[in-house]
Amino acid sequence: MLDSVLLFLGAQEIILIVLALLLLFGGRKIPELMRGMGRGIREFKEGQKENPKESPKEELEENKQ
Repeated sequence: MLDSVLLFLGAQEIILIVLALLLLFGGRKIPELMRGMGRGIREFKEGQKENPKESPKEELEENKQ
């Protein structure tokens, strides 16, 4: 999903977003925020690997019980 969003953003939009982030959070806070976001994404991916998707039929049966 993120890849498809980045395809529609041009250089001007990306620069504008970066400048807005700098103004809102300051230069020192951004690396800390990105590090936290990276950890969250990593944990999410690990959680997906540990719990493979169940089929919709299995989910419906579990909800009925």
